[in-house]
Amino acid sequence: MMLSTSLLLFLATCGVEVSSFSSAPMLATGAAAQHRQMTHIFSMPDDPYPSDYDADDLESTEKTVSVDMDENDAIIRDELKRELILLSSVTNRGSCATTEESNLVVDLVTQLEALNPTADPAANCQGDWELCYSSTQSFRSSPFFLAIRSFLGDDNKQIAESAFDIHDAATTASRVGKVRQIIDKNNNELVSEYEVSVGLLPGLPVQVKGTVITSAEMSVIRPESWELEVKGTKVKGSNVPFLDAFLDDSDLEVPVGEAYKAVSGAVPVSTLKTFYVDEGLRITRDVDENFYVFTRA
Repeated sequence: MMLSTSLLLFLATCGVEVSSFSSAPMLATGAAAQHRQMTHIFSMPDDPYPSDYDADDLESTEKTVSVDMDENDAIIRDELKRELILLSSVTNRGSCATTEESNLVVDLVTQLEALNPTADPAANCQGDWELCYSSTQSFRSSPFFLAIRSFLGDDNKQIAESAFDIHDAATTASRVGKVRQIIDKNNNELVSEYEVSVGLLPGLPVQVKGTVITSAEMSVIRPESWELEVKGTKVKGSNVPFLDAFLDDSDLEVPVGEAYKAVSGAVPVSTLKTFYVDEGLRITRDVDENFYVFTRA
């Protein structure tokens, strides 16, 4: 009950009404409200498509997996990966990238996705991966924050973005260490590990360190897609005396998934899409098309 109340308070500070989410009513534009006179082609009011088009004829804009079977493209992929990893290292995983560098990374990622060598990439990502580049805040690769984004939904996307910006600003003084994802061999679980150290007081060489570990149930639903449901979050490897031994020796975990069930009746389902994976590199996108580049740990 206390955990549910805390989650409610957190969301309330972001301006969220937890009880319900309602879309703003659609307002008809003046152009849409005007009577249209047409000589030959017209649409009935209850017809969502113009009469000279059929819904089945419209091409889908949804991104799909490409599988490149040309062995000669391996050299091109290697060159693109080298440049991508180099840019990742000089921009601190993208956190200090200039606009020009960011645009270059987008171009490299797009080219690599078009040259993806692996069929069914979502089903072939087992193992340990370390984040080397993120087009947004790196903590958003964690199932904990993915769940917040899914819980708020598209109608409240701006509230989620504001909450993430607040969290980012509040942790500006912290130093992020390794950011990992571990995917089990059966594609049933994803574990996120986020190493962070925070200074206690400005000017003092004293830092609190730890690894935030979040687990999520995982299922492959399409060749490129996973669905995730967050389970729990815990802290390991703390350098605080006494607390470190307690946290490392215990199985103390905050049951985030159960908290969502108590608040809304269900655990939010988050979707991640992987359009590129090979033996050493993976590119995964979230619902907002932010991308995360991982290398094999």
